[in-house]
Amino acid sequence: MAKKILIADDEQNIVISLEFLMKREGFTVCVATDGQEAIDKVRSEAPDLVLLDIMMPRKNGYEVCQEIRTDPGLQGTRILMLTAKGREMEITKGLAMGADAYMTKPFSTRELVTKVKSLLDLPA
Repeated sequence: MAKKILIADDEQNIVISLEFLMKREGFTVCVATDGQEAIDKVRSEAPDLVLLDIMMPRKNGYEVCQEIRTDPGLQGTRILMLTAKGREMEITKGLAMGADAYMTKPFSTRELVTKVKSLLDLPA
């Protein structure tokens, strides 16, 4: 069965390219365009991995990450923060909030696919 990935980003161009890339790699994909929708979709869709932007409406990525990590039923959900915020302080905060990994935009699609497969324990 294909692994499911939730793309949580409010930037339509990023969502389109990530969705295309992840589907091409054989993943099932669902999308959320704001933080609250991301939380709702994590609960309803039970994705294996969330590609999570930080700057989103309603709830930011840090809040989404924290909410996922404090819900015992969602402990197995992997989180990869994928954001333009690349300062050391922001990376440290994202990882401290419970993200499994952190990548900054712009990103290499090959590196992203490798990181996603690594987080999901899949062969690269």
